[in-house]
Amino acid sequence: MLKKTIYTILFLFIFLSIHPGYGQIGKDNINNAYQQFVKSGKFPNGIASLTVLDGKTGQPIFTNNASIGLPTASTMKVITSITALDILGPDYTYQTKLAYTGEIDSLGVLHGDIIVIGSGDPTLGSDRYAATKAETILNKWVYKIQQAGITHINGHVVGDDLYLNGNDVPPTWTWVDMGNYYGAGISGLNWRENKVGVRFNPGIIGGTAAISSTTSSLTSVHLINEVATGPNGSGDKVYAYSAPYSNTVYLRGTYGKDLKKVIEISVPDPAMALAEELHEALTEANIPVDSLPATGKGLRNQGVHLGKPTKQLDTHQSPTLQNIVHWFNQKSINLYGEAMLKSFGIISHNKSNSEEAATLLSKYWEQKLKIPASELHIHDGSGLSPQNRVTTLAMAKIMHYAQSRPWFADFQKSLPTINGITMKSGTIGGVLGYTGFHTNNAGTPVTFSLLVNNYTGSTSAMRQEMFTLLNSLK
Repeated sequence: MLKKTIYTILFLFIFLSIHPGYGQIGKDNINNAYQQFVKSGKFPNGIASLTVLDGKTGQPIFTNNASIGLPTASTMKVITSITALDILGPDYTYQTKLAYTGEIDSLGVLHGDIIVIGSGDPTLGSDRYAATKAETILNKWVYKIQQAGITHINGHVVGDDLYLNGNDVPPTWTWVDMGNYYGAGISGLNWRENKVGVRFNPGIIGGTAAISSTTSSLTSVHLINEVATGPNGSGDKVYAYSAPYSNTVYLRGTYGKDLKKVIEISVPDPAMALAEELHEALTEANIPVDSLPATGKGLRNQGVHLGKPTKQLDTHQSPTLQNIVHWFNQKSINLYGEAMLKSFGIISHNKSNSEEAATLLSKYWEQKLKIPASELHIHDGSGLSPQNRVTTLAMAKIMHYAQSRPWFADFQKSLPTINGITMKSGTIGGVLGYTGFHTNNAGTPVTFSLLVNNYTGSTSAMRQEMFTLLNSLK
């Protein structure tokens, strides 16, 4: 009996030595790779943080600086996605209504306004989905107005953006970001992802790069072009400067002489842009509109209140939230994150202010997973704010939680595959991050979050260093 016991112990010892799984060797691999990473000389005044959790149990496999709050860049998007899917549900949709006020007389004249009533849908007019394309929606609405017997509008076409109190940006966003497509504000009535493309004709190097056209009309916006032509190979160094409701957008920087690129900038008043396009579409359909396009916010600022809709003509329904999350993470669309943040702020506590909604998000995870609020000090839903401070431990815990939810498969599909790993990236001045899921060669799953801040050297070189570190998870 004693001999059999000895043989059993000896067999287990040999088996475990040969088949360690993700045990000590896994930890050692990650630790060795991390030590090489932080000793690379790229952090003389910076910091790195890594958390690796067992994908099954959620227990830490490796942590370093895991409780230090750092800027997230776009890795913040996974937290917003998971929170929105948890609170709003994967089948949640936004609804935009087409209605009119007043009455239609016997000649088909509407003595009132055509109103488009927004609910914060970030996909309205987007080219990413067949049913949301601007031309598709405009054609549908013109048809609905014709079907109502309206032949003439003695009033305005109004973009009602009052749901979120008009167009706004999180207060911690920077001036250099707000005028560009990725810094577009979030409105109660969004349109074409609140951006427009500008085409340039470069001239002599050092001379003006003239604007040739825009991808859609900007009737109420004046572009002041201060962009110069840069040398061949200098690329896109164009920045737009504006704020919500600006009438003027300044374009500055350089546009490479050999560059063939449409520069996308944010639209200061997306509700007005929509109202102008619908006004134009009606005119082309021989339905004249007597008054200039307007917005709910603009009319209210003039002391004019919209009348109560007499009849609703159409309800446009957005793609489901799980489909919105897909493009949110695949293409890192900041607008989608800010829309989701405000939406669960309103639905959970009737708070549409970005800062208040961000605080509610933090409290949600404090209650759900006991994550201290100091580990989720956030200001927006997209990660564009340089003031966000999140720990990799908090981010990894939320990512691990997502695996237990019924919508996890769709969320996981929303994450890009980078360097052979399913993960979301984040990049902002001096900040790089990756967070995701991976199953190693032994079949053991892990959840991880990696953030670096204030590194030296190029972004591309830092990214390769991070890939080398993350290869230790394979």
